[in-house]
Amino acid sequence: MHSSNRTERTAERSGRLGRRGFLGLLGSTVLVSACDMPAMAIPGVGPARPAVVAMMLPGGDGDEGRQTLARELENAARLALADLGDSQIDLRFYQVGVDPNRAAAQTAQAINDGAQIILGPLHAQAAQGAGPVAAQAGVNVISFSNNPDVAGGNVFLLGPLFENTATRLLGYAAAQDRGRVMVVSEQTEAGQVAEQAIQRAAQRTAASIVATRSYPFSQQGITQAIPQIASSARSSGAQSILMTAGSEGALPLLAESLPQNNVSPRDFQFMGLTRWDIPAATLQLPGLQGGWFALPDPGLTAQFESRYRAAHERRPSPVAGLGYDAVAVVGTLIRRGGRAPFAREALTQSAGFVGVNGIFRFRPDGTNERALAVAEIRDQRVRVLSPAPRSFAAGGS
Repeated sequence: MHSSNRTERTAERSGRLGRRGFLGLLGSTVLVSACDMPAMAIPGVGPARPAVVAMMLPGGDGDEGRQTLARELENAARLALADLGDSQIDLRFYQVGVDPNRAAAQTAQAINDGAQIILGPLHAQAAQGAGPVAAQAGVNVISFSNNPDVAGGNVFLLGPLFENTATRLLGYAAAQDRGRVMVVSEQTEAGQVAEQAIQRAAQRTAASIVATRSYPFSQQGITQAIPQIASSARSSGAQSILMTAGSEGALPLLAESLPQNNVSPRDFQFMGLTRWDIPAATLQLPGLQGGWFALPDPGLTAQFESRYRAAHERRPSPVAGLGYDAVAVVGTLIRRGGRAPFAREALTQSAGFVGVNGIFRFRPDGTNERALAVAEIRDQRVRVLSPAPRSFAAGGS
């Protein structure tokens, strides 16, 4: 639960980079609405009694990859503390891995330690273990998960959601007269979740889903399904093809095979539900040139990555920003004050919050809405077509 001396020295170094830090770079318009509200007295919180905040991290079970994510989340959280310059937050770390039973036990320990709000866990299984324990104590959970199945009640999700991304892409496509969309997904649980998210998103936009096709999640399965996918695309009247696959999965093969079957970016607008700029090698795929995808505000993301790299001498993964955002939420709520700063009503207020990737807000059902940009791959580079809104009063198409 206690951080290492190396981490503490790194946090001290990040503090010397400037107390205004990243929050000072976000722009006065957003900060006035989301962070610079006058502080009010909070029962049990003050200079002598800071808010006890527990962060549940995915490490501690021997898995090297999860330990790296845990370290990044903690590092980013400490950057946020340094930027806030806020002595009213007593942030404590607990390693829960992915085990729901361990997450439940650590959550109970954190609440016994005085935690007033829980940040994390990252994995859905762990969040399912933490949520009920926190609910019994009347404590809300801001999970890093992006699985909508764990949202609701006292659990709010901070991770990026398929439905949010799909809504942004479909809304933009409709505005550009590319709103008749065919969905191509893999026959996996993730593919089914993604397709369902797209269908829900379409109901909130002027776009329409004119066809859906899926393929077995194997090279042979994809290869055999390509002719049927291509035939459906040509016969459905689709203007755009929205693919759920990521770069680590079927996307490279789809990008190569569809044009070979007379479904090319010249005739259809290719769109992706995943980040087509990660890894950077994806940008080089010929079949994705001219394709669209959604991403957080690139300028703000670059600022955070620069600060993180200066403090820790390595580039953070996208997950790291969630650790920063969670602490930024707590800091904002404390500044806004009120008798119950971490209550549901405070978390779901419409103005939202400022994070390292832009603005976001929690919905009453526990999911979130994030402001996203729409980008195009052009000449193997990312070109922003529609910037991410800087407030929820702004447009997004």
